[in-house]
Amino acid sequence: MKIMNQGLEDEMEVWGYRPCLWKRILVGVGSVCSGGLLLLLLYWLPEWGVKGTCTHTSLRDAHTLLLRTTDEFKQWFRARVHVISAPGEKPFDSLDLPSTAQAANGGLCASSEEHHGKSRQPVQINYFSHHSTKYYWNDVMQNFESHKGLEDVKMSCGSIHSDHSPGLPKSLQDYRRLFFGENEIAVRVPSLFTLLMKEVLNPFYIFQLFSVILWSAEDYYYYATAIVFMSVISIATSLYTIKKQYVMLHDMVAAHSVVRVSVCRGSKDIEQALSTDLVPGDVVIIPANGMIMPCDAVLTHGTCIVNESMLTGESVPVTKTSLPASGEEAARSFDMEEHKRHVLFCGTHVIQTRFYAGELVQAVVVRTGFSTEKGQLVRSILHPKPTDFKLYRDAYLFLLCLVGVAGIGFIYTIILSIMNKVPAKTIITESLDIITITVPPALPAAMTAGIVYAQRRLKRVGIFCISPQRINMCGQLNLVCFDKTGTLTEDGLDLWGVQTAESGRFLPPEADPAKESLVDTVFVACMATCHSLTKIEGELSGDPLDLKMFSATGWILEEPTEEETALHNPIMPTVVRPPTHSVPEANQNNMELSELPSCEIGIVRQFPFSSTLQRMSVVVRKLGEKHMKAYLKGAPEVVAHLCKQHTVPQSFTETLETYTRQGFRVIALAHRQLESKLSWHKVQSLGRDLIETNMEFIGLIIMQNKIKEETAGVLLELRQANIRTVMVTGDNMLTAISVARDCGMVRAHEKVIIADAVPPKDFHPASITWHYTENPAQTDKEHRTVEINLEDAVLDKRVTQQEQNYHFAVTGRAFAVLTEHFPQLVQKLVLRATVFARMAPDQKTELVEVLQSIDYTVGMCGDGANDCGALKRAHSGISLSELEASVASPFTSTTSNISCVPNLIREGRAALVTSFCVFKFMALYSIIQYLSVTLLYSILSNLGDFQFLFIDVAIILIIAFTMSLNPAWKELVRQRPPSSLISGRLLCSVLTQIVTCLVFQVLAFLLVRQQSWYETWTPQSDACNVSRSSVSHSQNVTSPRDHKNIKNYENTTLFYVSSFQYLAIAIVFSKGKPFRQPSYKNWPFMLSCMSLYTFVLLIMLYPVPAIDSFLEIVCVPHDWRVTLVIIVIVNAAVSFVLEIVILDIILGRLVFRCNQGVNLPTQPLSAGAPQEANDRWASSFLLWLFCRRNKPPRVSYHQLAIGLKDDADWPPRPATVTYARDLRSHTSAPL
Repeated sequence: MKIMNQGLEDEMEVWGYRPCLWKRILVGVGSVCSGGLLLLLLYWLPEWGVKGTCTHTSLRDAHTLLLRTTDEFKQWFRARVHVISAPGEKPFDSLDLPSTAQAANGGLCASSEEHHGKSRQPVQINYFSHHSTKYYWNDVMQNFESHKGLEDVKMSCGSIHSDHSPGLPKSLQDYRRLFFGENEIAVRVPSLFTLLMKEVLNPFYIFQLFSVILWSAEDYYYYATAIVFMSVISIATSLYTIKKQYVMLHDMVAAHSVVRVSVCRGSKDIEQALSTDLVPGDVVIIPANGMIMPCDAVLTHGTCIVNESMLTGESVPVTKTSLPASGEEAARSFDMEEHKRHVLFCGTHVIQTRFYAGELVQAVVVRTGFSTEKGQLVRSILHPKPTDFKLYRDAYLFLLCLVGVAGIGFIYTIILSIMNKVPAKTIITESLDIITITVPPALPAAMTAGIVYAQRRLKRVGIFCISPQRINMCGQLNLVCFDKTGTLTEDGLDLWGVQTAESGRFLPPEADPAKESLVDTVFVACMATCHSLTKIEGELSGDPLDLKMFSATGWILEEPTEEETALHNPIMPTVVRPPTHSVPEANQNNMELSELPSCEIGIVRQFPFSSTLQRMSVVVRKLGEKHMKAYLKGAPEVVAHLCKQHTVPQSFTETLETYTRQGFRVIALAHRQLESKLSWHKVQSLGRDLIETNMEFIGLIIMQNKIKEETAGVLLELRQANIRTVMVTGDNMLTAISVARDCGMVRAHEKVIIADAVPPKDFHPASITWHYTENPAQTDKEHRTVEINLEDAVLDKRVTQQEQNYHFAVTGRAFAVLTEHFPQLVQKLVLRATVFARMAPDQKTELVEVLQSIDYTVGMCGDGANDCGALKRAHSGISLSELEASVASPFTSTTSNISCVPNLIREGRAALVTSFCVFKFMALYSIIQYLSVTLLYSILSNLGDFQFLFIDVAIILIIAFTMSLNPAWKELVRQRPPSSLISGRLLCSVLTQIVTCLVFQVLAFLLVRQQSWYETWTPQSDACNVSRSSVSHSQNVTSPRDHKNIKNYENTTLFYVSSFQYLAIAIVFSKGKPFRQPSYKNWPFMLSCMSLYTFVLLIMLYPVPAIDSFLEIVCVPHDWRVTLVIIVIVNAAVSFVLEIVILDIILGRLVFRCNQGVNLPTQPLSAGAPQEANDRWASSFLLWLFCRRNKPPRVSYHQLAIGLKDDADWPPRPATVTYARDLRSHTSAPL
């Protein structure tokens, strides 16, 4: 066994097998003998299929591979090994060297290839395909590996320029295509027949087919037809949905699947080719009018303006610059993530290009096909991880229990029939019939109904769902992560004001930077030039923050035309200038036109904003000046660090904190004058590190990001419902904390502890400094230690007010250090962490995974920008963006605020409770019918076909589909619905109802046989009209009987009693508040129940001969009918008392409260002390009785909370430092 993709998300274990003739013969014989059932079993269980037909061998010699994922799902896959013949063993081998050697740069000159290539012997390479990825055999590793692209060959940025600028010769391109295949994200839309086969071979449909065949053999065509009809509709709906999703996905990637591109061949040759022919290492020309990228490529010459909404969900154009060819940056190893500002990603739209005269905008292909960023997104949609939800796992376990019950009935029927010398055919059909009774074939359709109804209700409130099974998961959410900008706050930013700095001190803030006194200042010049704006079709376009800043200055931006660019040797700069009215009229009158001061500024070089560096800069030149200037803007802390310290005001930190505490977003500006010897060309090759140093601080821009009106109310509703809320943002830490306070995520009396972690440096270990932020409401109080108090015996003991006094706040940088150097602290921190700031997209995904690892059911709500990974990974991802990026999110809301979250959770809870109700009802229906049939089998009788039909269609199907129609309850409550069928409360519910039904059926069955008028029924019997003496006189008379023995007093009695039991169970199980609207508001269900109750009561008390004949029931005395009415009334009353009074009120409150859960941190639930005192003795006794007194918590975050309550060093005290070496002893050193 080997491990593939070690350490990656798709890590797998792999075993090698080769075909075995004798095993295949045995499987063939077994398949014939079992009528194909063995083949189906091997199809459902791939590991059995491989092991049953093959023998184990080494991976190198394998013909078939068995793969198993290493995640919690442990999925099995089967793959067939293929062989290709190639001149080399690896795609980047240099063909003029031995096959094991690699070229230093992955390239090959044409002459050497022609000279040596023909003499090489082809190599046979084993490979296999799995989830749209090819894996090739590596002799050195003795394992299979995948080839991603050019980054497999570790090379520097400079070597990409030097070694790949000419492009690839045709022969080398053909060689690499052997490994990488065609550059295409091929979403094959399966044929309807293929989809039909996959759907029909589902185990449940096979069981339905078996049931239909059996019923047809017994001439029970009516219900068989009903099941076939439901199955056909279910299959047709499923096929339509799946086919539609495939077509949508196909159309999404088709836009760039096959386009014509210009490819460099040698230094000057350019040829037209199809994009499907591209391989890593090819050099493509980006046309001036733009294109949709067919691959991932790194820009080596020129500049591009790109719309990346396909990947990021953000429709703001992004400027991509060429990869550095010299300096420190060029010497660094190329990395897709680190250098993404130079990478054009597959599927993104290049809107415009900029270039030097006589030069072309060129990009080197890095990845192709499914290896690209978009390809990986499509792969994750085509091959998603299975939905891990306890309900579905428990449902299968519960069905296995029913199969076990069916097995007992099966054996009982066979033994009883043999003892009574029943014909073999009857034994077979009746024993198999027990199985179809115990495992209801209509269960999947009934379970799906509640989800379908919930999906329709969600659609009405503007929430669209592409993964209906996730609706149930929403009902268990106990933590929701929110993006900040565009989700909790308004999407755009408003300029609140500016505060300039002179001579190391701040001037008073100004509201309008466009005022005349500021027009000619370096501050406004920096605002007007330091941005990435561009004109697209005459309209300014770019980052909303840049747009707000630029429009506030009132300046005008002009870009050169293509003709102007071509006329000049250097690149024509973008020019900005103030409006003409900015120059005072008096000055204009006194000066000649030539003497007017010019404020036009040309942007010579641009260093785009980098989320890693948290800054951007530009090099500009003012018209008429010889010196160039550099302007810089970015995060205040970063900018201040790059400035000369004497230019940074002494009150910088205090001023910054004042603004950030009020929730403002602050951006700092700086400038510097460059050396006069720098030419335009020299500036183009300089690295940004040389430009962005020794700056002079010039002031702050204060932007206001308003909280959406709905935010505070929704967060309060979630907190009151015991659902924890967390903010995950890319914004500044203090701004994030301020917004968290303003929207109620962190309340006024609560402290925030910032965990500032730094990596090891200069022999110093990694460390965490714990900063306590000031509490605006309680600045005079110092809570240095906070305990988590949970009662030992009862997990949901109300958390004390003292526990609510602190939250952790973590930055993205600190989170990375924590996960690498402090893994033992990560779970402790996330248990109480509420604010995560400066988080990168992959860190958001990682955070979701950490929260899931401590058993939180996590929801993620974002506007689509940078949230794609987290939206996919969360149990329920809710996108507020309708852009293409939300294609991977299970839910998309048309409402652009978070009010959709409680709606989704309410509907999820209602759907989940409905699933439980329906499952319990269908299970009880099976058991009730099983009990009736088993009792009747004891007298060699059975229910009649039309009795089965009436029960299965008129009662069960109508009730099952209408009981799912209860809408969600109007508000969220603290209590959460149970997530497991195998839980004490639900098992008690089901078992008590089974015992109740069994008792009353046995009672009626035995009681009817004790009646004075009872006899073995014959067609001549008429118990309704004969006297007791005549009845007793005729008891010994024998008459011909029906061979099926359907008509008898036991059958009629059990039919009446069981019919009322189905209806009583339906009403008892169909619960409303607190998760669904009361059942009396579900008028289709109530109408169905009342109609059926009335009908059955009428035919029981006032028999109608035609109905009796149709249902094959016999006439019984009126006194017995009244007795039956009393029996069913008492039965219903007992069922109601057991379910509602005993289970829900008494045991539910005192024993099974752990279903509600303690969700840290939330507002404590107010409860009266006298009530708790009254409950304590009963709770203790019942906990002891049910063996739950010292039961440990089932979820990890409860265990963590209990473990921390006795930790005197947690949370760490203010102004202390924790070092990586101190973890075991939990010691901290004071600063």
